[in-house]
Amino acid sequence: MPTQRQIPQPGQESVWDYPRPPRVEPTTKLIRVSFGGIVIAETQAAYRVLETSHPPTYYLPQADIRMEYLRRTPLQTVCEFKGGATYWSLVVGERESENAAWGYANPRPGYEAIRHHIAFYASRVDECTVNGEVVMAQPGDFYGGWITSDVVGPFKGAPGTWGW
Repeated sequence: MPTQRQIPQPGQESVWDYPRPPRVEPTTKLIRVSFGGIVIAETQAAYRVLETSHPPTYYLPQADIRMEYLRRTPLQTVCEFKGGATYWSLVVGERESENAAWGYANPRPGYEAIRHHIAFYASRVDECTVNGEVVMAQPGDFYGGWITSDVVGPFKGAPGTWGW
């Protein structure tokens, strides 16, 4: 690892202790996503996907998302673990954030819990919070992880980290 691993303090997790392949775990923390002056999603029934070197990615149940503001896009990608992802843009009034969210309609075995759930890029919405704490977007905007004060890195995603 080219950068020094940060030592977690009490109450923190190191992303270098997360597994590969990723683990899915439920969380009851209050997760909120806002865009265009609207709370797009709010839940205490999300899942965290934890993978080595990445801050957690939060998947929110579609039942707790204001789906009328999401529009499916043609973009599709494949995760070696979770399977094929589909994407949504957010549209609120005249504002649009292209491919701001993604999910897995038919996730691979081991990831069934995130079916009918959607994750949001923190960098493509106005604000994401975890228990009221505003998150920082994972560098590089590829993996979509959310950085909070309870996780330490270094985090994969920024230029120069792809080979980790």
